[in-house]
Amino acid sequence: MDLSLVIPVFNEEGNVLELYTEIKRVLDNISAFFKRLNRPDLGRAYRNYEVIFVDDGSTDSTFLNLSRIRDRHLKIIKFRRNFGQSAALKAGIDHSRGRVIVTMDGDLQNDPLDIPRLLARLSEGCDVVCGWRFKRHDPFFTRVFSRVSNLMHHLLINDRIHDSGCTLRAYKRESIQGLELYGEMHRYIVSLIKLRGFRISELKVRHRARRNGRSKYTPAKVVKGFLDLWNIWFWQKYARRPLHIFGTMGLLISFFGIISGAYAIYLKMARNVDLSNTFLPVIAVFSVLIGVQFFTSGILADILIKNYHHTNGRDAYEIERVVNGGRVKRSDQS
Repeated sequence: MDLSLVIPVFNEEGNVLELYTEIKRVLDNISAFFKRLNRPDLGRAYRNYEVIFVDDGSTDSTFLNLSRIRDRHLKIIKFRRNFGQSAALKAGIDHSRGRVIVTMDGDLQNDPLDIPRLLARLSEGCDVVCGWRFKRHDPFFTRVFSRVSNLMHHLLINDRIHDSGCTLRAYKRESIQGLELYGEMHRYIVSLIKLRGFRISELKVRHRARRNGRSKYTPAKVVKGFLDLWNIWFWQKYARRPLHIFGTMGLLISFFGIISGAYAIYLKMARNVDLSNTFLPVIAVFSVLIGVQFFTSGILADILIKNYHHTNGRDAYEIERVVNGGRVKRSDQS
């Protein structure tokens, strides 16, 4: 399979049929689109494709409408209940077969005409191409929440991506395979991939106003995404050696406690100060105890991380290719 298109949907009964029609029009004539982009060499590279819709527990007629489509290129995955967009993307990726995976929203706001442009950029030497909704057509509050989310994203994780919330992206399979997605982690897929050393590019894409249904973007998702962002930040900095952060905090707090205790002893011995009227002894004792706990937690976390990588068969590195006697073996080959 050359190309897999993964589309998570939730209560999009008014959009899925029209979206599939647009996708078919583009993918069935993708050679013509590549010619317009002056890349006719890619015409044969994406002849075989599949379109995977993941119904994330819709309560309307989304699944029924999809089931009416009779096409050998279509695959439908239906969840028993709503698990969230991250889980839906994960399921679609796990069930895909393409060497290149394109993801997009199911609300008709992403334009399928941008798919050939993403694939053309992907062929220029990068591993992931991210869509950038340069001109947004969303309600005011949605744009505000999105800008706040992107601002926090830049402050904590500087991956130089302008639009972390855009689902329209193209991935080489080896870059996205094996990622653990949960919560609101779909917004930070690119950050996770970049941590593994893959090359990221960005492309301005079209964005259309929603015509049917309601947006699923809520303030609650912003809060959840912010918490997941801190998780990504921690993994980016200290995933391999958590002792570095917990141990450092423990040593600093313990040092503060020792200094406070030494100063309390100095006041008592040299100046005969009644320490019962000060908080120094309590601060000193608790600081040392808390510091020891942080340091111990760092050691335990370090052990757990090593066991995690050992039991999952994961290494502390990512290999792109191996050159042996002039023969190149890529990491995605068996």
